[in-house]
Amino acid sequence: MALRHFLDLWQMDAADLRRILDDAQATKRAREGWPKGQVDADAPLAGHTLAMIFEKSSTRTRYSFDMAMRQLGGSAIVTSAGDMQLGRGESIHDTAVVLSNYVDAVMIRANQHSDVEAFAEAASVPVINGLTDRSHPCQIIADLMTLEEHGLELPNTRIAWVGDGNNVCASFIHAAAKFNYSLAIGTPFRYAPDEEDVDLAIEMGANIELYDSAEEAVAGADVVVTDTFVSMGDSDADARLSDLEDFAVTVELMELARPDAVFLHCLPAHRDEEVDAEVIDGPTSLVFEEAENRLHAQKAILKWCLEE
Repeated sequence: MALRHFLDLWQMDAADLRRILDDAQATKRAREGWPKGQVDADAPLAGHTLAMIFEKSSTRTRYSFDMAMRQLGGSAIVTSAGDMQLGRGESIHDTAVVLSNYVDAVMIRANQHSDVEAFAEAASVPVINGLTDRSHPCQIIADLMTLEEHGLELPNTRIAWVGDGNNVCASFIHAAAKFNYSLAIGTPFRYAPDEEDVDLAIEMGANIELYDSAEEAVAGADVVVTDTFVSMGDSDADARLSDLEDFAVTVELMELARPDAVFLHCLPAHRDEEVDAEVIDGPTSLVFEEAENRLHAQKAILKWCLEE
């Protein structure tokens, strides 16, 4: 039986993604009022262990996956790549083979997407992409869960992404054809998302529009999403802040969206840089619900990967 890796959303069946999203919502509801450390009633991953490897710093990914395994009845081992022989030159192949004999699944937050793909190719257990330079699929499951909780029906939803066409933007593109929302992307041409991603999504039936104006992208949107203008590993901070200044999510920009539009940001955020403090801390913001839902999304992803 083929392993269930969770690497990029475009590779997955829409039915499996729908199942993951529904499961995340159901398991969250089942825990209402419970202590955070209490194990789920069915303890579906009892006896299972997840290895987590971090090449990049992390708050939400690290804590949500760790707590996910605890609530599911399993356990997690957390390491940075620098703590392993991987950080001293051991091959990805050898590391993947060895860890596959110790644990039941591996989550990697990596610099290069190709490294996660190589790890999954060599592993004999499921591998989860916790973030790479190319995509952030776990984040989008939490984001879409948050929107549905807010009452939005995804096929009738217009999502506007503004700023840098980065890895999170890429995963919104990958998911567009799977969940049938429309996606308007506003970026300077220099920061536009990968053309192959856009072309593939459109070929798969996605409704995606590209603009070089934040205002055009946001007009009439149900959801406005952005991310930091300077991501981990970017060495051109000053240029990015200058180039993307007109794509900040301001109070005025939000007014171009629908009157009941909401705001998302995967965090960490830089207030009054890519988003006004009045927006991210205002009544239209769902960022902390979105952050909480990382936990419930990770649980559903883990259960799907391990076929529980």
